Amino acid sequence: MIYFDNSATTKINDSVLESYLEASKRYYGNPSSLHVMGEETSSLLKRSRMQVAELLQVESEEIFFTSGGTEGDNWAIKGTAIEKMAYGKHIISTAIEHPAVIKSLEQLEQMGWEVTYLSVDEKGQIDLDELKQAIRKDTVLVSIMAVNNEMGSIQPLRKISEILESHPSIHFHVDAVQAVGKIDLDLAGSRIDIAVFSGHKFHAPKGTGFIYLKKGRKLAPLMSGGGQEKGKRSGTENVPGNIAMAKALRLLLEDSTAKRNKLFNLKNELTDYLTKLEKVTVFTPDGSAPHIICFGMNRIRGEVIVHALEKQGIIVSTTSACSSRRKTKTPTVLDMGYSKEEAESAVRISLSHLNSNEEVQEFKNQFNLIHEQMRDIN
Repeated sequence: MIYFDNSATTKINDSVLESYLEASKRYYGNPSSLHVMGEETSSLLKRSRMQVAELLQVESEEIFFTSGGTEGDNWAIKGTAIEKMAYGKHIISTAIEHPAVIKSLEQLEQMGWEVTYLSVDEKGQIDLDELKQAIRKDTVLVSIMAVNNEMGSIQPLRKISEILESHPSIHFHVDAVQAVGKIDLDLAGSRIDIAVFSGHKFHAPKGTGFIYLKKGRKLAPLMSGGGQEKGKRSGTENVPGNIAMAKALRLLLEDSTAKRNKLFNLKNELTDYLTKLEKVTVFTPDGSAPHIICFGMNRIRGEVIVHALEKQGIIVSTTSACSSRRKTKTPTVLDMGYSKEEAESAVRISLSHLNSNEEVQEFKNQFNLIHEQMRDIN
């Protein structure tokens, strides 16, 4: 099997899985307990937090463990709304965010908040002037993802940060789930207040994740209970999962430049191949992240291509895994100016540094056959 759906989830690293199993067997005490087993697991949890912080070049007190990207985005958005509701109820985001962001915003809209959704251009990027014009006195949050999960388009985070420097009271939330290890992220030196990460997107166990919350920023908790995570996120900590996630992040960022270059080479090979095919459109713009390619074949629905490749042992997807089973059209393709028919044809290839050139060549061999069968379909 060739697995090209790494933006949906990744295979857990073998050594990371070993660490998870070992920690589950040996360190099962509750970190909040006063006895020696509790102290032991509490120490391991602290060490994992420090490791994540060091890898991202931030302070350990700015890292809060979660269950993944969906929880992190919900917390960032709703926690900000609750914390700052006395100062305003206006939020700015984009039309191409992950469902965890869009659904959170829609829920707040039903409760009286106002949301301005910025449009994107043909490259999937926002208009910075539109952002400037959208900011109001009652704006409390700007929520813009780093890398789009369907198209791979990268938002100009540094330029957004420069705009928000003159608005210090506004929280700047970034969904960084698709960004870690793929683009440079300067958290400590930027205007980013909250960044969300998900472990299973970088070869860690599912159900793990964390947020970065810049020191001095306040975020209302959504999970009430025993006061874990400095009272911000109650619930007994997933110590084995967090140990494994910290290790996975370390492994991901080792030789990160070489891994990123490998991804770019694989992506360029696939993109060059697809753009030369008759009746095939590559939607992913130039300058996008190194691991995502979105393309479509004229008048062929995306799921038809997905299942045809699946029969040949090649796994790809249509849209975000959070949307594909509902067969919703990819909103990013539509918002970038493509037609409904083109959006329905969208197929996403998403790569990992574990993929190989041999796998890319096999994809090309198999897709040649599929393309030949389907190109004349009206």
